[in-house]
Amino acid sequence: MSIPVIDIGPYLDGGPEDRQRVARRIAAACEDSGFFCITGHGVPEDLVARTRQAAVEFFARPLDEKRLIVRPESRVGRGYYPFADRSLAHTLGEETPPDLQEAFAMGPPDVPDDDYYRGEIAEYFFAENRYPARPEAFRETVDDYFRALLVLCDRLMGAMALALGLEESFFAARIDRPACGLRLIRYPAQAAAPERRQLRAGAHTDYGTLTVLRGDDVPGTLQVKLPHGGWTDLRPPADAFVCNLGDAMARWTGGRWASTLHRVANPPAGVPQRDRISLVFFHQPNYDALLNGIFEDAADAVTLAEHFIEKIHLAAGTGRLQTPGE
Repeated sequence: MSIPVIDIGPYLDGGPEDRQRVARRIAAACEDSGFFCITGHGVPEDLVARTRQAAVEFFARPLDEKRLIVRPESRVGRGYYPFADRSLAHTLGEETPPDLQEAFAMGPPDVPDDDYYRGEIAEYFFAENRYPARPEAFRETVDDYFRALLVLCDRLMGAMALALGLEESFFAARIDRPACGLRLIRYPAQAAAPERRQLRAGAHTDYGTLTVLRGDDVPGTLQVKLPHGGWTDLRPPADAFVCNLGDAMARWTGGRWASTLHRVANPPAGVPQRDRISLVFFHQPNYDALLNGIFEDAADAVTLAEHFIEKIHLAAGTGRLQTPGE
């Protein structure tokens, strides 16, 4: 399966015909695998490099220091996730050992002083971030990266509306208070063989509208599930972001566009072992956005919050949706 590389520069900077041409390419990718790579995205490579380096330096800190910002509880995705503390395959009902990774997670750095952003449901998406004291420039760097990716995703959502034959502004009211998240992930070099069915990241789909990823090109990389079985490695150009659709977009389109299974494989035996760093931005709609069909009503429509909260509890191993106050 070939993952297309799409130059979105003409959409960002061109006229109506340029935008439609890019939108048609996005539509073709979304109707096929739900994965595509983008160049011409406007995110400075210096910012990407500084964010990756901030991740490297943070993960190199002593464990006791990283644990000072350990996530406060399973329902709030903020701060440090210790090594092998969750399994993404659990979100699909698969019983597998924990994923071979550690991570730093954050939400929006700029949260308005408004009741919408308060309360027990809002806390899942807009809780205060937990930053490490070192490296010193960490907070400034990851906040800048978050803001840059949010701007990019706002533009991409306009392109995706065009790709669906809708007005560019169609999604605007659904994403004007987006519940986005950023994860910096380290997949350590594997000194010992993993357990049976244990991966760097188990097979899963993402929960939101769109995921935008930059990861190291090393053995043990991102893989996409093929339509007729098996997996294929995804190796994008050096300056490209990998984009894939999430469950919210699949629900909105009534399955016309796919939220495709993917995973991060272990390095093959016998190859030199290296860490892998990934910067993963999860674009999500407003937490109260209804995931009903754009073209026809869906009988099983839920809000983004209901869908997301159930998924994170499954990944954490609680296996159920907690109601506010539990």
